[in-house]
Amino acid sequence: MLEIGLTHYLIVSALLFCLGFLALTIRRNAVLMLMGIELMLNSANINLIAFSRYQGLMLDGHVLALFVIILAAAEAAVALAIVLHIYRTHNTVEADRISSLKE
Repeated sequence: MLEIGLTHYLIVSALLFCLGFLALTIRRNAVLMLMGIELMLNSANINLIAFSRYQGLMLDGHVLALFVIILAAAEAAVALAIVLHIYRTHNTVEADRISSLKE
């Protein structure tokens, strides 16, 4: 039977990070860009939990992952408020079409 080791977690995390990075760089929709950032933060959480599990029963990685989750929730709330304001003023959420935020 195949035992899941640290390498498997790191591969899944790397793939998730690459998908998030592609979503961030390829997409011009602000909401999809935020989803890419969330994928990248989740891949960092997988790394933190995996290293914490395979280094022993220390809770440092778990606490740091919880902090990242709280930070991601705050980032999503602020970013979605900004995107909503941009949509109300410019009638689009496409990052290429928004020339300035001064208006």
